[in-house]
Amino acid sequence: MKSNTMILHTAALLIMPLQLMFSVFLLFRGHDEPGGGFIGGLVAAGAFVLYAFAFGAEPARRILRVGPRDLLGAGLLLGLASTLPALLSGQPMLTAHWWELPLPGGDYLKLSTPLIFDIGVYFAVLGTIMTFVIGLMEAEE
Repeated sequence: MKSNTMILHTAALLIMPLQLMFSVFLLFRGHDEPGGGFIGGLVAAGAFVLYAFAFGAEPARRILRVGPRDLLGAGLLLGLASTLPALLSGQPMLTAHWWELPLPGGDYLKLSTPLIFDIGVYFAVLGTIMTFVIGLMEAEE
């Protein structure tokens, strides 16, 4: 399914970067407020699906740069990895752990296992949807 519409091509090229930035915003906002890995992954998948509809399955694969199944696997591994700090310290499986990394200027970067889990969900959702969409588009071609 390759569209030759100039309006769709232009819209996809303009909207995609904005949609991807918004998906990252939703990902990082999601732990304390509405948002998170699931909705961020859906918004990111929407950006790549728009690109695939405008330019085709193979260009969408190239711009994704990583195979959709690899993204899915990486997401599942990150979700699993987020449980390890709790298990290694003898706590229940999904107990949150936080780390503060010092930054120049006296500030701290706060990292947490919920963030690792959300990034895993983001990648798993993006990989799942892109596997379906690209598979369907390639089957149609």
